[in-house]
Amino acid sequence: MMSGAGGLLPEQRGLHEQTGLAASARRVSAMVLRHWYVIRSSWPRTAELVYWPLVQMLTWGFLQSYLAQATSLAGRAAGLFIGAVLLWDILVRGQLGFSIAFLEELWSRNLGHLMMSPLRPAELIASLIVVSLVKLTVAMVPVALMAYWFFGFNLLGLGIGFAALFANLIVMSWSMGLISAGVVLRWGLGAENFAWLVAFVLLPLCCVYYPVATLPGWLQPVALALPPTYVFEGLRALVVNHTFEAGYMIKALLLNLVYFGLGAGAFAFFLRQARASGSLVQMGE
Repeated sequence: MMSGAGGLLPEQRGLHEQTGLAASARRVSAMVLRHWYVIRSSWPRTAELVYWPLVQMLTWGFLQSYLAQATSLAGRAAGLFIGAVLLWDILVRGQLGFSIAFLEELWSRNLGHLMMSPLRPAELIASLIVVSLVKLTVAMVPVALMAYWFFGFNLLGLGIGFAALFANLIVMSWSMGLISAGVVLRWGLGAENFAWLVAFVLLPLCCVYYPVATLPGWLQPVALALPPTYVFEGLRALVVNHTFEAGYMIKALLLNLVYFGLGAGAFAFFLRQARASGSLVQMGE
């Protein structure tokens, strides 16, 4: 006797769902493996991932060492600049890892083929998220180790606070990656520079190196509408006052949910438009 959706028995439906999830996981892992091969086969790509975070960390680290000799605040807040630089690079590298992996599919004229395969848009997004984490790990682990070696700053020494800071920054980086991917789908590769610029446009507003109170009064509400602002305020509370501000993290999380939803919605909308217009197979170098 047949029962349930599609005329399947309960045990058959369970097997069908498991097979579907397994197939989805295989498609995501295949996409991640494809980008891993690209990273592994090109040492200049790997070097580029590490180069800019390393240069920034050393520059700001040596500046902080100088300021520590000249001001009492820098001495009391040892690691403030280095911590801010490392967290900022998590945001930037996470977003670029997502966006560039997507752009590489366009540059190679591969996105149209992927969308004609069983790969679903949600699986494409999941694979880009994993690729961004892989690239972020390649970039930031050596830099974090050198920050400890050169300046004695242990990022993991922030404890559970670091996990909250990292989680909020990485989710925001994916939101920006989704929005930049949507922009490219809508306006073509002529808009690819948006993927490189979007994070740096937010740099002055996220209060990476200074408190929100430093901004003009009319600009502070704009800064407080961005999740990274609460992350960097939380970092300063951790480093200077040795207190974990859970309220900041909750506000950042709630804003991140909004931004991620907007990013995913924009990506899905522009992807549907590109499919309908046939522009997916026309984009590429």
